[in-house]
Parts: sequence; structure tokens; C-alpha cells
Amino acid sequence: MHLFVDISSHGFGHLAITAPVLNALAASQPDLRLTIRSGLPAAKLRERIVPPFALIAAASDFGYVMIDATRLNRGLSATAYRAAHVAWAGRVDREADFLLGLAPDLVLSNVSYLPLAGAAAAGLPAICLCSLNWADLFAHFFGDERWAAPIHAEMLAAYRSAKTFLRLTPGMPMAALDNLQAIGPIASLGRRHDLGLAGQRAVLLSMGGVSHRLPLENWPRQPGIKWLVSADWQCTHPDAIAIESFGLGFTDLLCSVDAVLTKPGYGTFTEAACNGTPVLYLRRDDWPEQDCLIDWLQQHAQCHEIGASDLETGNIAENLQTLWSKPCPERPEASGIVVATAKICAAMRGFSVD
Repeated sequence: MHLFVDISSHGFGHLAITAPVLNALAASQPDLRLTIRSGLPAAKLRERIVPPFALIAAASDFGYVMIDATRLNRGLSATAYRAAHVAWAGRVDREADFLLGLAPDLVLSNVSYLPLAGAAAAGLPAICLCSLNWADLFAHFFGDERWAAPIHAEMLAAYRSAKTFLRLTPGMPMAALDNLQAIGPIASLGRRHDLGLAGQRAVLLSMGGVSHRLPLENWPRQPGIKWLVSADWQCTHPDAIAIESFGLGFTDLLCSVDAVLTKPGYGTFTEAACNGTPVLYLRRDDWPEQDCLIDWLQQHAQCHEIGASDLETGNIAENLQTLWSKPCPERPEASGIVVATAKICAAMRGFSVD
């Protein structure tokens, strides 16, 4: 069976969702052939996706143009969407030809709508898998603009053309879609490792796949705390350690720290909750998906909101103590993996996914 998968490169969350499902699919379907299209680095894809795959290094969507991990550039995002839809019918026709050339048994998208529209034009079955869709975000940001209605209609038509949209928990309501099937959380499960820090507590600073460097050099030293940061920050704080020095994948590292400081995003939130890692989070500016993520996290994990001013001044110790003093809820089960795998298998073999 041949599965074509399109993974958005708008951060790493779409990969974090898709990879556990692909790994489960490959384990249950030894004859599975995978073709993946994504603008994410090949090394990042192979870090999470276990089975072999053919890679088409390209992005079919851009999501939204970001200033950093918490702020959207509305002007550039509007320009990009208007440019993408100037000759939309032609783009869909070219996508249909591309997909017919690959001849997959199923198209799986997270969460670009172009491959869904192309699959419909080519007469190929398609499934979408995500906690959000770009059409709902587009309506939130640009719904009042005079130029937006035709673009929004084309986006919705593409999402509605899919055989089903598997909407994860937690996820946006997506009331405009009539092909929605709600499923449970999806998250990779890791293994805790001894980081060799001699009893000191480790806090992972990870704002997702969109560049966002925290001003760690401005923070005072906190006795007993080590900050784990990306090596490309070139951080000079005496208590900073490059995450690459541990030689662990992200999920295993997340399991091994005492807390993660992040922004609301599906991948990190669900992986932290399902692996029992406490979460400090900084809200995003006007990002409609975050409310359902935060509500869910507050039910299923130790978590605490931190303010932007605290990150500027390094007032972290008090926030961490508040976080660690909270009770530990029962860990949620990543039940969406099994359900998504079964529905994708059924669709590949031409069966109903209802």
C-alpha cells in the first residue's frame, strides 16, 4: 500500500502529530510504502519517523508568517494568502497531476489543504489529521476583510473534500466542516534518562519549531537549576546547557527534565501531559487554537502560566515553585494513535472510515 503524506512545516507540531501514526501504521502494515512531502529538515523528519520513506523536500503550505513563536505577521500572511489564491484552479490542477503521477492509495495531510483539493480533482481518497485547520484561523484573522471571502470558500471546499477530517483532542471546534471525526490525543511516549546533573533540576526551554530566543543572559542565577537550550542560541548564561549535548531525541529529553517552558502548541502540550512533565507556558498573541489547548492541559498536567515580563526579567524561580507545588493529575492516554491508524488503514484499502 502506498501512502502519500503532506506534513506542514509551520513549526514542529504537525510532525509531532503525524509521526506516531506513521510509526504505528508501519508496524501494523509491513507492506506500507511511504512518500512524504515536507519543508522540514530531513534529519528532523527521520528523528521522529521510524519507517523508511521517500522524501519530497517541498512545502505545499506556509500556515502563517510568524514574527516569532508567539506573534503573527498579519500583513505578510495576508499577502501570502492572496498570492497563493490568485490562480488557485491552476494550482489544484497541477497538484492533481502530481498526485496522479505518484499514484498513492491514500493522501494524508496535516494540515495543508492543497493536497486535499488536488486529491479530489484527481479522484483519489484523502484524509486530514490535525487539531486545527488553516481555514478557521484565516476566518479569525481576515474574515472581515473584503477580499477574504473567495479565498476562505476555496479553503473550506478543500477541507470538506476529504473523506474525513480526524480532529484531535484537544482541538478547535471546526463547526464549518461536515466531515469531522473527533478522536483522542496523539503524542509520542518517551523514556526518562539520567541527565547526569547531580541532583540539580533541569528546565527545558523549547518554544517549538518557530525561531524564538528567550533572553536567558538577562536572568539571574537560580541555585539548583540548569537551563537546557538549543546550541544555536550560543547562550553564555553559566547555567545553560546545550540540549544537543545529551544525545537524546526531543521526547526522551522532555521525559527527563523537571519542567518545560514553552508556548501553547499541540505537540509539546500533549507530549508533556502524556509523559508527566510539568509545563510553564507563555500565551501566544491572538492565536485562536490556544484556548482549547490550555483548557485541556490544565485538566491533565501540572501547568502554570508565565507572563512575558517574567521572561524578560528572569523572574522564573517563583513561577517554577508554583508549578511544582501543584498536584499531578493522572496522565492522559494517547488513544488517538490507535484510532487514526485504524481509520487510515481502512481508507487505504477502500473501506469506510465512519
